[in-house]
Amino acid sequence: MPKSKKLPPAVINTWPEIFGEIEIDVVPIEYLHSINVKFKDGKIWEIDVKKSREKKNINIESALEELFEQYEDAIDSIDFRLDTEKVKYDIKRRTALFMKKRK
Repeated sequence: MPKSKKLPPAVINTWPEIFGEIEIDVVPIEYLHSINVKFKDGKIWEIDVKKSREKKNINIESALEELFEQYEDAIDSIDFRLDTEKVKYDIKRRTALFMKKRK
């Protein structure tokens, strides 16, 4: 089983009191802003997940899975960029709903 990881400092700095304590195993696709794929030959592809999700004719999850499988041997690293504003908004909204129902 993969080990949980802390968020990168750039993400933690956007909301340190919350993001500083979070460890993650999986991030839902709706919370990704973009993905940077670095290849062994030095090329870097930036995939705008947010824009790709807006296109009705693309299943982004399947497209990413296919891309990673096809280029598996050529990929050096994959950097998932979190949409921190969406995460903050959803956490605040759900916390407010939770606290309202507790009264």
